[in-house]
Amino acid sequence: MDAAERERYGPRTRPSPYERGTDGPRVVLVGVDGSRTSMRAAAYAAGLARRQGATLVAVFVSSPASYSAMLSGVVAGAVQQTHDELAAELRAECRRGAEELDLPVTFLCRRGDAYTELCRAADEHRADMVVVGSSEQAGHKLVGSVATRLVRTGRWPVVVVP
Repeated sequence: MDAAERERYGPRTRPSPYERGTDGPRVVLVGVDGSRTSMRAAAYAAGLARRQGATLVAVFVSSPASYSAMLSGVVAGAVQQTHDELAAELRAECRRGAEELDLPVTFLCRRGDAYTELCRAADEHRADMVVVGSSEQAGHKLVGSVATRLVRTGRWPVVVVP
């Protein structure tokens, strides 16, 4: 993983000695994509991480459309530019939040299937909890959303924020 994919903001993580009653999550991972529900999920995850003294890992996954291989160079360039602009906005928001909350934050920018990349990031960073926003797309109620698939995986506690 190169430096362009991962950036850290805020204070360094401070390992704390074990203390009875403080067995909450140490690493909270949140999926962000710029939607209203993902931004609410990020706010929830940041608040939880701050209260628990945990590290927040924010993951932005750009999922290329299945038809992207058929796009012309100009259109593909516009799609890439949109991805880059959204990633820059989310990166700036993470940096701002890390400074305001005095919270260690790692920002990851990935390409691929959202479910696969969130699982991979959660495993790599040894997440104790995964937080995602609920899907706003009507079809996901029938077919299943990323949130539903994460819950069914059963490897981490998953919080789905409406």
